[in-house]
Amino acid sequence: MTAGTTRVGARDLLRRVLDEDGWRSWDTAPAEVAAPGSAYAAALAAARERSGCDEAVLTGEGRLRGRRVACVVSEFRFLAGSIGLATADRIVAAIERATDGGLPLLAAPSSGGTRMQEGTIAFAQMARITAAVTRHRAAGLPYLVYLRHPTTGGVFASWGSLGHVTAAEPGALIGFLGPRVYEGLHGEPFPAGVQTAENLAAKGLVDAVVGVDELPDVAADALDVLCTRPLSDPELIAEAPARTAESSAWDSIERSRKPDRPGVRELLRYGATRVTPLSGTGQGEADPGLLLALARFGSVPCVLVGQDRRSQRTGHPLGPAGLRVARRGMSLAAELGLPLVTVVDTPGAVLSAEAEEGGLAGEIARCLADMITLAAPTVCLLLGEGTGGAALALLPADRVLAASHAWLSPLPPEGASIIVHRTPGRAPEMAEAQGVRSADLLREGIVDELVGEHPDAADEPERFCRRAAAALERALLGVRGADPSARQARYINLGVGGPGGPRRGPARVPRRPSGGAASGTSAAPGGGGG
Repeated sequence: MTAGTTRVGARDLLRRVLDEDGWRSWDTAPAEVAAPGSAYAAALAAARERSGCDEAVLTGEGRLRGRRVACVVSEFRFLAGSIGLATADRIVAAIERATDGGLPLLAAPSSGGTRMQEGTIAFAQMARITAAVTRHRAAGLPYLVYLRHPTTGGVFASWGSLGHVTAAEPGALIGFLGPRVYEGLHGEPFPAGVQTAENLAAKGLVDAVVGVDELPDVAADALDVLCTRPLSDPELIAEAPARTAESSAWDSIERSRKPDRPGVRELLRYGATRVTPLSGTGQGEADPGLLLALARFGSVPCVLVGQDRRSQRTGHPLGPAGLRVARRGMSLAAELGLPLVTVVDTPGAVLSAEAEEGGLAGEIARCLADMITLAAPTVCLLLGEGTGGAALALLPADRVLAASHAWLSPLPPEGASIIVHRTPGRAPEMAEAQGVRSADLLREGIVDELVGEHPDAADEPERFCRRAAAALERALLGVRGADPSARQARYINLGVGGPGGPRRGPARVPRRPSGGAASGTSAAPGGGGG
């Protein structure tokens, strides 16, 4: 643990996190598991004396910023917070009571894992606790985890790693194999800096590193999204449809690439409330190019998955890990019954050997499949650049909005120009011919509504973001109860007898006067799209 950090006991944690005078214990006397007069019985008696607790966890309910929550909190001073049969009885009983009562659950483990004095049967209790957590999650109830110093072994490998949102105490030791055991087995210390809260956050295994006194606000914001449903439609004044300004495709592309154009972070800063950033896949991968968060737009809570234009433009192009982060967001939305908002704003996925070997194409395909079949309402906002498969992966939603200077293309126009004309110099011509503009997307039924820019988002970042947020709120209210089968039908029929009537022919793409393929991997000059 980081120097100067003090371990917080179970009762102190509850006192500092929950509202005053709101705690109600659910604990009953634990079953006797040790033979009278045995060394284990003496150890239990000493643990009770030292910790002031009758077992290694306290359970009950309280109020967190006025909201009822169930809690399971470890007491490390009781035999290192270890899990025996009586401990598991108490944890499972609390989780089941929370599930039956429809309460969100806050778990705050601090444990060395299995209680060695009870052996294998105690070890198997991790599966029992996991079964209870799984039932709680299957009921659509939020499960928040706060990993405290230390959390190791079977506790970390079971109920400590199943949170919808997972935070960790600063400087906490968190890992599967305790460092003392590792050193004893291998004769050398475990590599420094690996099993720390901060490293796990950087690797996408926990969502945030949060001090105990910050935890109430962080948890309350998350629960405000996870537990809230709009009671009725607010009286929203629908903005007049954005004019499909007849600016050229290339003008929109240049505007979308401005360094000061607002992106997903500005959208959240100016247009959303109760924003709780989440980090990574929860499985050891993170990608700065993809932002995952819980948020509210007006009265409507959602899970947001957004491509971060600044990170992608400053050395972090979107890769397969980013798409796996996006799929975590999709799973959260479906499990918790929340709508999903995707924000598309990407110059394109990373092009590298590592991305190919990491399954980039497969992750694009799985994102598309998840988006089309997701058992949750979905809204997409095409915010700026929409290049290639990375953009398409987050597009298929129940309702698709687009900023008036946003665009969608199978490749950057320069790349399309290289394929067709063997030069990037005819990119403006290619963009116009391919129908990439928001106005073209609206006409073709790819986009449902435009969000106006006056004259472009970079000139009015705060006003534009508030306008986009209001459009998202209206769209989210409009897709409540949306049937995934209707979404599937929409995309099966995309371009077939579209909004303009019978299916029209493909865009007339100018061709080089000379014959033959323009790309070494394409049979015709139009091949090779993203």
